[in-house]
Amino acid sequence: MNPQELKTIMGSGLLSFPLTDFDSNGDFNKKGYVERLEWLAPYGASALFAAGGTGEFFSLTGDEYPGIIQTAVDTCRGVVPIIAGAGGPTRFAIQCAQAAEKAGAHGILLLPHYLTEAGQEGLAAHVEAVCKSVKFGVIVYNRASSRLKPDTLAALAERNPNLVGFKDGVGDIEAMVAIYQKMGDRFAYLGGLPTAEVYAAAYKAMGTPVYSSAVFNFIPKTAMDFYHAVANDDFATQHRLLKNFFMPYLELRNRTPGYAVSIVKAGAKIVGHDAGPVRAPLTDLKPGEMEELKALIATLGPQ
Repeated sequence: MNPQELKTIMGSGLLSFPLTDFDSNGDFNKKGYVERLEWLAPYGASALFAAGGTGEFFSLTGDEYPGIIQTAVDTCRGVVPIIAGAGGPTRFAIQCAQAAEKAGAHGILLLPHYLTEAGQEGLAAHVEAVCKSVKFGVIVYNRASSRLKPDTLAALAERNPNLVGFKDGVGDIEAMVAIYQKMGDRFAYLGGLPTAEVYAAAYKAMGTPVYSSAVFNFIPKTAMDFYHAVANDDFATQHRLLKNFFMPYLELRNRTPGYAVSIVKAGAKIVGHDAGPVRAPLTDLKPGEMEELKALIATLGPQ
């Protein structure tokens, strides 16, 4: 699993973050997770991010994490590559990265550390410590309290050959252009704002045609259709799906903080692939909101 393999995987196609299945008690449901991966894998995503943001990485324990990644790798071996989410405090992120490498994942997406603000020197030390703890590829996720500047990224790339990818979850166009101009093809780039379809065409114009889709978890056919519409500059299809589905979906998603994950679990339940409840502090959609989402999904036809 050398870093260039990961970079190549990120070079084209649609990526997605499978939900992590929990049972009614909120415990990891391995059987449901295997069935979910088996359902999603054939739809054509270039890679799946196990235990990523939509997979509620932030709510998983250190004891649960290795088994979740191993299950994903074993289930999808030979079908679709698995990239593992990792993050949190530096030492915990290292434990996750090493567990993912041991499990046979193709690399990691390094999610932000939590709560504590840090300057560029500290952020760089965090990323570098994780990179040097493994041999496979690392994608850094620019989001929330972890925002790396172009010069910081350039220095990190110089010292860490396995840092091969950059995912943007901020949406600062000026900063993204500056990073792309600074780093060029040294990195593979991934659009990663919540409900990335809304921003996909703009990011493609900036040189970032690849993005990760959360709705792939419950409307995989539509997610792939939208990706192909972006790739082929089919603006009629993009505008139709944005108007009829994605903008009403955003209105529902934005009602409560944390619904970016909750609404995806709700969608999976509606289409017959229930992943169980979200873990606190997230909250599930209310019954009326479930009905709104069900009606919205019905407009798309069979998936």
